[in-house]
Amino acid sequence: MTQPSLPHQPGPPTGPPTGPPPPGAPPTAERGNPATSEATRLLCAGTYLDDAFRDAVIDQLYVHEERVAAQSLGIDAARVLAHALRARRVELGWSAAILGLWVVSFALTKGLVLFLAVPFLLLGVARWIRGRAAAAPLYRAVPAFVVRWYARLTLLQAAVILLFLAFAGEETRWEVLGDVVGSGDSGALVGLAVAGGTEQLWGIGLPEVWITIAVPFLIAAAVAAQRGQFARALTGELSRAGFADLHGDPAEQAQGARFRRLRDRIRVEQHARLVMYRYENPFCGAGQPYEPWSLSVELRPRKDLDGPTPEPLDNSAILRHVVPLVEALRTPSPHGSPQAQAAVRDRLRELEIDEVVFLPVDGLPSRAAAPYTPEGFERHRSAAIEEGGEPRRHFLRIRVGGWGEEIVTTVFVRVHTQGGMLMLEVAPHVLRPVAELYRYADRIAHRYRHNHHFGKAVWALGRTPRSAGQALVTLWRGLGHVWRLATGGHAAALPEGPLRSVRELGSDDEASLFQEMDVSRYLKSIQDRVADGVTVALRQAGYETAEFEQKIVHVAEGGTFIEGTKGNVTIGAHNTVTSKTFTTTNTGGDRG
Repeated sequence: MTQPSLPHQPGPPTGPPTGPPPPGAPPTAERGNPATSEATRLLCAGTYLDDAFRDAVIDQLYVHEERVAAQSLGIDAARVLAHALRARRVELGWSAAILGLWVVSFALTKGLVLFLAVPFLLLGVARWIRGRAAAAPLYRAVPAFVVRWYARLTLLQAAVILLFLAFAGEETRWEVLGDVVGSGDSGALVGLAVAGGTEQLWGIGLPEVWITIAVPFLIAAAVAAQRGQFARALTGELSRAGFADLHGDPAEQAQGARFRRLRDRIRVEQHARLVMYRYENPFCGAGQPYEPWSLSVELRPRKDLDGPTPEPLDNSAILRHVVPLVEALRTPSPHGSPQAQAAVRDRLRELEIDEVVFLPVDGLPSRAAAPYTPEGFERHRSAAIEEGGEPRRHFLRIRVGGWGEEIVTTVFVRVHTQGGMLMLEVAPHVLRPVAELYRYADRIAHRYRHNHHFGKAVWALGRTPRSAGQALVTLWRGLGHVWRLATGGHAAALPEGPLRSVRELGSDDEASLFQEMDVSRYLKSIQDRVADGVTVALRQAGYETAEFEQKIVHVAEGGTFIEGTKGNVTIGAHNTVTSKTFTTTNTGGDRG
């Protein structure tokens, strides 16, 4: 029999809200579109600053077309993909230009430019040896230090020789070149030997020397121009004001038919209430588990019940008691005036409640065959809510997005009755803030654009030695993406669940103390209301609640205790909670 649906909370809007907001809803200005959220903006900025993140986004959402998009809580993964593709296209263009400068300069200088290429290459090798870690281990730091300083000394020697050749006479120039080759100097000798040996040296004149001297400055100009283009993007369409114009985003308008097809599919999947998953990570996209817990109680009729036997208690009936109590968290407490109450900006006012069904992707003939239609979801919802199955599972999803969707707290609630027992499962998940580098994108772009010309020149020259190596790596990775697209057969492959989430890829490992305090408050409030809702459902249906209250309510002078797999939560007065990581004492008198 089809079960009545719980009150449905509309998903993320696709445009500006119209009409009056529902009772208890946040002010219109705060009910934003995930595609224009601050978290989405910072992730888009991250594609210009972090090539590893950019490549991971493209690989997950663009190359592997068979993979379903993960849950995108508070963000729009399709818009992040658009900027990732645009950033890669720009970087590929500049990388090709930089390598082109080296190739052209090799021909124009008759190989003399290798005087500089060898130490530049060694500097790139030193950076590769050290790695990207903030504090490199000793076995990496020592060889990187040796190679780096050898390259710097070789570069200094090459610069001195080139300047001497530029201002020396013709006969002296020939003698110096011959002495350099005959001396066995490693950097200069390798460069000139590769160029063709001593026989070719006599054809090198002043034009070749001056072109060689000019090459680093030309490459520095290209490096500065690339950085300037990225900085203009970060301060233009990715600024807070410019990012709000979703339809005018040049990143989406400049993509091809493949992107548009994938974009439409991602935007259906990422916010759908039917979550297609892979067995290894069913909650992909929701963040890190945050002390999940579960409990079971015996369903016993109340001894003081006067009248007929207890009513049948199914899962839908229990959730119908939970939802109104959780929804009430949106309403501000009474204040001195309606204006003061309306001014409350607590993120619980934006709390979202929805039903979701987790369905394994295995067995679908194609990614497009997933039943995302309202009829398809309702069919699975009505079956999953009571069946208590293993692969297909029904959850109540309660979500709070704070700090511009940088901190997302999601609580998945599942209840099931079987064999006279009630099982309650609560799986909280938390998405931490986006990576620190992305959060500083505005400052990085502003500092570069407002720096004086000398500062920009020094910055560009400092990155010139590594530019050739980076250009090679960038072109190689781009070729790898093209090769996998052409040979991987992903378009016709059987569908897979999401392997990685764009939001999780761009998340930091830690949050600030303020953010952690907010997460704790959201979780305590939500879990307390869930427990109260189950208690009310049991009591109204005619069942004993003492066992349930012993496990979840009525600990230490009226506190609320929740058994957990990793820790405990208490809400109330004069309570002490001890876990493996911390001890907290509560001396307040109010719950919540």
